[in-house]
Amino acid sequence: MGRYTKEEILRLVREEDIQFIRMQFTDIFGQMKNVAITASQIEKALDNQIMMDGSSIEGFVRIEESDQYLWPDLDTFAILPWRPQYGKVARLICDVHNPDGTPFVGDPRGVLKRALARAGELGLTFNVGPELEFFLFQTDEDGNPTTKTSDEAGYFDLGPLDHGESTRREICLCLEEMGFEIEASHHEVAQGQHEIDFKYTEALQAADNIMTFKLAVKTLAQKNGLHATFMPKPVHGTAGSGMHVNMSLFRDGQNAFFDAADPRNLSPMAYQFIAGLLEHVQGFCAVTNPLVNSYKRLVPGYEAPCHLAWSTGNRSALIRIPTPRGDGTRVELRSPDPSCNPYLAFAVCLAAGLDGIQRQLTPPAESNENLYAIAADLEAQGVRRLPASLEAAIHALEADCVVTAALGSHVTEQYVTGKLREWEEYRTQVTQWELDRYLVTC
Repeated sequence: MGRYTKEEILRLVREEDIQFIRMQFTDIFGQMKNVAITASQIEKALDNQIMMDGSSIEGFVRIEESDQYLWPDLDTFAILPWRPQYGKVARLICDVHNPDGTPFVGDPRGVLKRALARAGELGLTFNVGPELEFFLFQTDEDGNPTTKTSDEAGYFDLGPLDHGESTRREICLCLEEMGFEIEASHHEVAQGQHEIDFKYTEALQAADNIMTFKLAVKTLAQKNGLHATFMPKPVHGTAGSGMHVNMSLFRDGQNAFFDAADPRNLSPMAYQFIAGLLEHVQGFCAVTNPLVNSYKRLVPGYEAPCHLAWSTGNRSALIRIPTPRGDGTRVELRSPDPSCNPYLAFAVCLAAGLDGIQRQLTPPAESNENLYAIAADLEAQGVRRLPASLEAAIHALEADCVVTAALGSHVTEQYVTGKLREWEEYRTQVTQWELDRYLVTC
């Protein structure tokens, strides 16, 4: 049974003095969009009658077929705690539908729903626990973001060294007010870098939570005179921001990755899921690491995995099996970054893992060495690595039929077109590094 009915939402809008409702959805490149309505339109919204122009959203539909409708997921109703207490603002996360009522194939939330349905046919439930890192930077006198932090803190440090501590605390409290279960928050490795972890949940809700989390972080940072960014590598020479994705499959209420009889307490399904991820991670890297800048993070020496290896406990491996077992058994993929579209990212990860299960793939031997320190040796040994650029990742995506099938032909075509355009814009830029290096010497 769902959390909310139409009647309960109507009552809450009235009793809580909610004046505006944001009908939120996400485009294929992971940008949150919304249509804001007043409280007088809430009944119309709950009857799926709010229309929007899909041709204005990159990657959606053409001008001659632009009318689309927002169908709210009632269970996502929430009051935004950082908005005014009088004349409150609430939100509903929506699915995008065609005028005939059918789901729109280019809706990222729909892409994930289709992937989850395939898992459901196998009797499996897909749970995800994300770990998002971000930077808090100062703004200049005009309010524009800088890359300055005035922060001397490092991993797990606290105030007064950690200048973002109060903002991070405010973010956690607001998210808890919205129903998040915050497991931990702390300062990360780089100056100005932070991490907030929230409890794992079913994958669709986890993706919704990520979109809400990013909105909350950016909004509350701005309120406090700071700029929050989920850019993967905003500062040269220091660690970038990742989004480690902890994944597990449950069947009949039991963790299907756990097997007490195995030396590592991992089931055959867990090994097959790992093998599936390793089989397709190059193909879905353009989704989990979607920016030109993403590949500035995926280089040896900065705590981001580059080579296709797995391990129990070894944090330098692409895939790590954290210590907890039983219901806590999970597979952690460490390559994704927080600029990704979480709906698409979870869909392709699940598709890769299920392919490993259905084909009964076997992963390579476990890697227990510090892979950061032996990167050159790994390549000499023929160990595959992640794509080194967005262009290479896009071509790997196009060649992976499991990934393209999970995305669907519409999303694949629009995503590839948009990302190749981004790569071409980057490729033709003349950077400050080039001017510093060549302007005088050439």
